[in-house]
Amino acid sequence: MISLLIVDDHPVVRDGLRGMFGADPRFEVVGEAADGAEAVSAGERLRPDVILMDLRMPGTDGVTAIRELAKRGVPSRVLVLTTYDTDSHVLTAIEAGATGYLLKEAPREELVRAVEAAARGQAVLSPAVATRLVGQVRKPAPAPLSQRELEVLELIARGSTNREAAKRLFISETTVKTHLLHVYAKLGVNDRAAAVAAAFSRGYLALPD
Repeated sequence: MISLLIVDDHPVVRDGLRGMFGADPRFEVVGEAADGAEAVSAGERLRPDVILMDLRMPGTDGVTAIRELAKRGVPSRVLVLTTYDTDSHVLTAIEAGATGYLLKEAPREELVRAVEAAARGQAVLSPAVATRLVGQVRKPAPAPLSQRELEVLELIARGSTNREAAKRLFISETTVKTHLLHVYAKLGVNDRAAAVAAAFSRGYLALPD
């Protein structure tokens, strides 16, 4: 028998999953949680075979809970069950330690097989999610920023205008604009503010002390 912890902030979803798995003699629902903090506490206390984890919940989200469970050495396999299938959600959850990732629209039979596979330690991905991951892996890595592009970006991050940056770097204002366009393309953004934010998040720029 596979023991389950159901984590979702919607009572109707929890009731539905409890009813589905509770009626199957192969499973035992040992607990429920309405957010990530409750999930960590219940997971540590109950140590179920599989934790069905929603991602977006008030308070502590699913990814944070997955990381915390791993940090505390809880051996439960975490199977994400959510409505979100964007690249960022999938990769972040898997990197945090999730064994699998399924969408709530998955048929009952697929969900049951996924829980059984997760309990055995096998990776589980819905077809839609697997397709996204394959596409992400095949996508060429973005070109790194050149030294000059970094210099322009650093000045822009400090509040310099294009004209001021050009004067500091002894280049034309047009050249500064060209470098910025290259930066936008490489970072996948459309404006100066987004470029600066992306540069900080990706480590191109260091946060001030």
